[in-house]
Amino acid sequence: MLDRAKSLADIIRKHEDIHIVTHIDADGITSGAIAVQALSRLGKNYSIEFIKQLDPSTIERIRDENHELVWFTDLGSSISNSSLSMIISDHHMCTDDSNSFFHLNPHLFGLDGSIYISGAGVTYLVAKMLDSNNIDLSALAIIGACGDLQEHRYRRLVGGNREILKDAIDANVVRVETDIQYFGRETRPIHKLLQYSTDPIIPGISGYESNSLSFLYEKKILLKDNSSWRRWIDLSKEEKRIILSGIAQRLLLKGFGHNMVKKLIGEVYTLPREEVGTELHDAKEFATLLNSTARYGYYDVGLQVCLGDRDKWLKKARSLLRGHRQNLVEGVQYVKGEGIKQRRYLQFFHAGNGVRDTIVGIVTNMLLNDSNIRNDIPLVGFADKNSREVKASIRTTQSLVDQGVDLSVAIRKAASHVNGVGGGHSIAAGATIPKGEEERFLEALEEEIKTQLSSSKDVL
Repeated sequence: MLDRAKSLADIIRKHEDIHIVTHIDADGITSGAIAVQALSRLGKNYSIEFIKQLDPSTIERIRDENHELVWFTDLGSSISNSSLSMIISDHHMCTDDSNSFFHLNPHLFGLDGSIYISGAGVTYLVAKMLDSNNIDLSALAIIGACGDLQEHRYRRLVGGNREILKDAIDANVVRVETDIQYFGRETRPIHKLLQYSTDPIIPGISGYESNSLSFLYEKKILLKDNSSWRRWIDLSKEEKRIILSGIAQRLLLKGFGHNMVKKLIGEVYTLPREEVGTELHDAKEFATLLNSTARYGYYDVGLQVCLGDRDKWLKKARSLLRGHRQNLVEGVQYVKGEGIKQRRYLQFFHAGNGVRDTIVGIVTNMLLNDSNIRNDIPLVGFADKNSREVKASIRTTQSLVDQGVDLSVAIRKAASHVNGVGGGHSIAAGATIPKGEEERFLEALEEEIKTQLSSSKDVL
């Protein structure tokens, strides 16, 4: 992979004008920011655009623009036989490796792009080959990896992400510690952190503010310091121990087992150059802040925050974050109100215009982690993109992936069955399909998942 990264860096050096094309999620924004910084430091001319999905019409439009060189980051693996002058630094499943000499992707080396390295990580490898001083950009790669949930399976970053983490530690741009895995350590009041806890869900507490407060009162945890709600980072080691012990006891009493208890603790990644207690100090929260920008069309906001703006653009990002959180809550409530429909091998909902197509994947993931919703079969979420197209997002659990389910393969095949396009990772994937083809798409998708599970059992 490092040799391939060097090859891409050599291609970049030969060009003066480079157009960056990247994705609209946290991994895509950090990928784009790494590319921008690397090119800027080289004195190259660059431009950048953010896109939801790389469909044939978008590729055709980019080709017609006649860029000297196009750098695709966190997407592009679906391109084959293109006449574009391009390089690709991506980590999604590859459909074709015929253009691999300018394509850096872990899957081309037999590695799992969902946990080994993110789009930002792959792009960072190219930036590092351009100039070893770009080691400071490793912080953005770690944020991108966390935004892509690459640490989720093992509660720590592994593989290529681990090597990038070493760079980040050496450059003093990231610190690692062991702590609770729930989201919001830096910014959420303690009771809110517990109320919104998922994976593992806390029996009787997750989803219930009053029960969360009662639990903390029972443990004699001081909730406020003067007039301010205390956050997880404000607690003493003993207070944290008391809370974690209480959660573990609840899990064990409800029969969740020791493996579930182990999920409570893992590595957390903080950025020492950022202000403690802000969304920027924790890599997970930084990634969520980025998701709240480009997914609503404010691409420049997240990019400028990644590039170091801590004034105008950060203020705008925080405003968007508040709206993003509200949209997610309303999206989950909307789907619950409409209901989730069950099939034998999958379940699905169709939000129509009730949920933005750019956040339906996040809503789907949140629902799959809801204690009141099945997680023994994949969950598909639909949302209208426009009058002609529908976005489909699918999520599953690591348990089903271990049983042979690969959503990336399944959704790509199902989408092609209805003249759509799809891809992603084994545990999370997405597609764009023609409106009105949802039923045929679901039939093809379910058949593929059934085949994957059957094949896995045959092997066993």
